[in-house]
Amino acid sequence: MLRMIRVITAVVGLGVVGAAWAQAPADAPAGTTGQCKDGTYTSQATKRGACHGHKGVQAWYASTSSSSSGSAGSSAPAKTTASAPAAAPAPAAAPATPASSSSSSSSTRQQAPGGGPGQVWVNSSSKVYHCPGDRWYGKTKAGSYMTEADAKAQGNRPDHGKACQ
Repeated sequence: MLRMIRVITAVVGLGVVGAAWAQAPADAPAGTTGQCKDGTYTSQATKRGACHGHKGVQAWYASTSSSSSGSAGSSAPAKTTASAPAAAPAPAAAPATPASSSSSSSSTRQQAPGGGPGQVWVNSSSKVYHCPGDRWYGKTKAGSYMTEADAKAQGNRPDHGKACQ
């Protein structure tokens, strides 16, 4: 009888701990599977690479069984979306505004003003230039527009080795 009580207590305790650990914060976007160390949330199906470029994973809310079965039948999930951290132990900062959402992912970032025909976007931190129509054209954190010839003359290289046409 005592053994049965211990087993039941252990099972109930594990269920409560597991349920509390795997829940995303109330203010997290729908479908959130984890939170990155920079305060953004991810909806990646697996933990691997979920917060790439966001300083790594701080908390993972998805269980391992649901993450492996969820990725099998779904198309590519969205990488990350920015949101104010729920209860991050980071220093107090101003609340997130729509303007700060540009810090989430470079592909959703507003294109920098300027550019145009004959201009490429040079990412000054990676020394890679992007052609008009490229998903990173005018959208990296640091960069400038210039002609492709000027970009090559300054030692920059084309994205994936493909020069603009």
